[in-house]
Amino acid sequence: MSIPRRAVRELFNPRAIALVGATDKSGWSVSTYENLRAGGFPGTVYLVNPRTEVVHGERAYPSLSALPGPVDLAFVMVPTTAVLPVLREGAGLGIRSYVVLTAGFGETGEEGRRREDDLAAFARRHGLTVLGPNGNGYLNVAANVMPYGLPLPAPLPAGPVGIVLQSGALASSLLAFAQARAIGISLLTSMGNETLVSVTDVVDYLVDDPATRVIALFLESVRRPADFARAVRRAAAAGKPVVAMKIGSSPLASSTARAHTGALVGDDDVVDAAFRQLGVVRVRALEDLMITAGLLGEIGPLPGSRLGVVTPSGGASEIIADRAEAEGLSLPPFAPTTAARLKAILPDFATVQNPLDVTGYVVVDRTLLGRALDVVVQDPGIDAVLLLSELPRVPPAGDPAPMTALFGSTAERIRTSPRPVVVVGTMLTDVTDYGRTVAQRTGFPLVVGGIEHGMSALGAAARWSPPRACGPRVRGRGPAPVVSGAATGVWTEHQAARLLADNGVPVVPSAFASDEDGAAAAAESLGYPVVVKAVAPGLLHKSDAGAVRLHLINAGEVRRAHREVLAAARARDAAATGTLIQPHRTGGVELLVGVVRDPAWGLALAVGLGGIWVEALRDSALRLLPVDAAEIRRALGELRGADVLRGTRGTEPADLDVVAGAIAAVARLAEGLGDRLEALEINPLLVRGTRVEALDALVTWRP
Repeated sequence: MSIPRRAVRELFNPRAIALVGATDKSGWSVSTYENLRAGGFPGTVYLVNPRTEVVHGERAYPSLSALPGPVDLAFVMVPTTAVLPVLREGAGLGIRSYVVLTAGFGETGEEGRRREDDLAAFARRHGLTVLGPNGNGYLNVAANVMPYGLPLPAPLPAGPVGIVLQSGALASSLLAFAQARAIGISLLTSMGNETLVSVTDVVDYLVDDPATRVIALFLESVRRPADFARAVRRAAAAGKPVVAMKIGSSPLASSTARAHTGALVGDDDVVDAAFRQLGVVRVRALEDLMITAGLLGEIGPLPGSRLGVVTPSGGASEIIADRAEAEGLSLPPFAPTTAARLKAILPDFATVQNPLDVTGYVVVDRTLLGRALDVVVQDPGIDAVLLLSELPRVPPAGDPAPMTALFGSTAERIRTSPRPVVVVGTMLTDVTDYGRTVAQRTGFPLVVGGIEHGMSALGAAARWSPPRACGPRVRGRGPAPVVSGAATGVWTEHQAARLLADNGVPVVPSAFASDEDGAAAAAESLGYPVVVKAVAPGLLHKSDAGAVRLHLINAGEVRRAHREVLAAARARDAAATGTLIQPHRTGGVELLVGVVRDPAWGLALAVGLGGIWVEALRDSALRLLPVDAAEIRRALGELRGADVLRGTRGTEPADLDVVAGAIAAVARLAEGLGDRLEALEINPLLVRGTRVEALDALVTWRP
């Protein structure tokens, strides 16, 4: 259940704060008090300690009830068993917002979980907003409200990046990095146990916060995926990108691993798919979390992936070219007019190309880099420009005015450029105090730290797009699927194929035979060559068991195959009831289409190269349901083997619209089955031109 947005807004913007359990003996108490004072908190700070009259050099009060004025936020640092009594007292006084730093709750075991449940129940009954427990608090840098229990680096720059962390221990490292790289922060929240206030609640707050332009998340889990998806869509609608580092991965439940799809899809794959569909930029390193968020907060998403590059280094130009290819960024040749203008200002020994190395002549002519930038930003074939530059680390030996003027003129060029200009440093080093001073005096923009991380951030900024109309969301259901039989256990090919066919999925023709005569008659009816498979509900992989015979061309072969596959199935203790006769298909491309259930995100669709290549190639693309045919076409295009579908070396190309339509029918069926379905797999789905047919299928029902 989400906390009302008004309540979260009050939590982060108090006018009077009480530090309950304040003591000179606690580093948390000392830090929290100093952070509030040094951060310029404009309101009143009360100290509460029943055992002493003076704390941190200020008067202390024995209880919340003894305070001389109203309190908007209680910051609770008392022993674990005293937390609930503090909330009881505060609720009676009308205090609605709490930060609970104290640990010893759900993270400690069963007794702690009961204690946390009691706290949550009381808070809900009385309409309290609680951040924590077991958290360090928050920093509302934009409003100078910093009730935070650990020491802070100084100066801590204010800026557009809102940060939400499911790890209190990492907060200090991220803050130190932000300070070292001059990345400005609007709000940082250490979530603790998320007993009441959740990541989603804070994201909702940041969406509405005018000081925040980008949201950075460090996630150990996504506890309420539907609420998370709703909040992220709100962020996208407000033009605020979300950058996330999500840790932790494990295989899906073993009940789905019996199908080939389970070998391809793990929890982390599902998170990847969910984030992609929701427009969340996923990163894999803390540095990339901060640098990418800093870049997006500074310039926003890039208008395209065509990058112009201006550098003073040939080596750096080559590194950038390599990284651009890896990030999907293009470096188009300069337009003829751009090349002519550059040739007129560069030394004769310079080569005019993109990336542009203006050469070491910048040591002689300090204006050369800026003048080249003036030309490149006008190129009509460029979406954005990377300028390789650094802030000065130390003052110059002589008069600093010329250097300051040079940075000022570059800053003005960037401000007035018709295209976004991203300044990237060569390596990831700290911005020095002198460099920070020059940036403040001249308005020089954020310098993204290092080519490696800078190119990752640029790639993310170019790829960012609003969430597509699919994936986890509230939606209406279509017509109920047709299900013939009890939806229990595992349905192998015969039952599964009927389910597919009854619900609009193209399936290869087939006939059931209980004896040899029936098998031979079915083969005559379908036309040779045929395939004979044992119908044995307990036998999942018939080929491995020898319970399949291929390319049978006469009745004698069919009769013999009927006997052999039944014997093979029964040798595996499978209750074989007969055989399934199908036309033998050749040629085309075999795909895997599978739907599996993720315990958090729900049903996910996997498409990939199928048949015997599933586990060998592990070439698949994943989408959360619901999904439409257009999104499925995009997924097919992501496969490494996509060219096989398009037709290579004279092979017949697949009609991708027909393929996507057939897979969309599978997705609709799975979504319609809803909570009854655990997994559904077609392997293979045979594609040949405009013909698309499911040749084998498996359905696993939930208990």
